[in-house]
Amino acid sequence: MSIPNKDEVEGKFKQAKGSIKEKVGRATNDPDLVEESQNDKAEGDVQETFGNARRKVGDAVKDIGKAIGHK
Repeated sequence: MSIPNKDEVEGKFKQAKGSIKEKVGRATNDPDLVEESQNDKAEGDVQETFGNARRKVGDAVKDIGKAIGHK
């Protein structure tokens, strides 16, 4: 498995930020902050998934290159 790319890392960060906002929003009874947290988590999930797919495509291209004899 290769190193996570920028999109994967940023996606995880947005998910974590969303989780914190959700806890604060629930603790302070702020429905707007809770809604914002859900948006952050969803955006982070999409970004992480995109980054993961991009990394897998890159890994597959490298594997194909190795299979045909390129380094």
